[in-house]
Amino acid sequence: MSTPILEVTGLHAGYGKAEVLAGLDITLPRGAVVTVIGPNGAGKSTTLNAIMGVLPARGTIRFEGQDIAQTTLEERVMAGLALVPEKRELFGTMPVEDNLVLGGFRPMKQRVANWRSTLDEVYTLFPRLKERRLQLAGTLSGGERQMLAVGRALMSRPKVLMLDEPSLGLAPLVVREIFRTITALRATGVSILLIEQNARAALEVADHGYVLETGGIALEGPASALAGDPRVVDTYLGAKKH
Repeated sequence: MSTPILEVTGLHAGYGKAEVLAGLDITLPRGAVVTVIGPNGAGKSTTLNAIMGVLPARGTIRFEGQDIAQTTLEERVMAGLALVPEKRELFGTMPVEDNLVLGGFRPMKQRVANWRSTLDEVYTLFPRLKERRLQLAGTLSGGERQMLAVGRALMSRPKVLMLDEPSLGLAPLVVREIFRTITALRATGVSILLIEQNARAALEVADHGYVLETGGIALEGPASALAGDPRVVDTYLGAKKH
């Protein structure tokens, strides 16, 4: 078996003296989609923020075989990690295209030839962003803002894309579009770690899943097996629609 692209072991993180994660273990195989589902307050966003270096954490975070736990946020970005935060955090007073170009910081700094060609790839993935490229980001709809947040992360040509609640607050039709995009991204070879409240949609696109409850993993397994597990069905999926 090939080395996982991302391997997190014994991760502890929290806010001040309040520990949210108590020794978390998560593995992301290369080219896979792995999802972490669980109730509000279980530590899902904390997990991504700790891996990204936004939050201080203890434990081992191996990225392509190297422990990056002591590296800075910028070093992790330059290594190929990208996070799309729950709040999107766009530059609202700047046009869509400028937001995307700013996302190209990593390949630009590494002097990657033709890095701007990624812009065309993002526009192919999200035609609506191309239509809106001169529009201020702050005037976009919720779904368009999510597309822009994902597109900006893709501009860094990440090896691992971490998505924090991409469906949050979006209409069902837009949610389906976002999850179709996740499936399309996986086909390009990017490895995806997906934190999601919509457990049903997440397990449909993922290869493997973890159920996080109060700072620890309660269940894990192939996504299809979790989707059929009575405990997951009862707690997170509700009764199946006939």
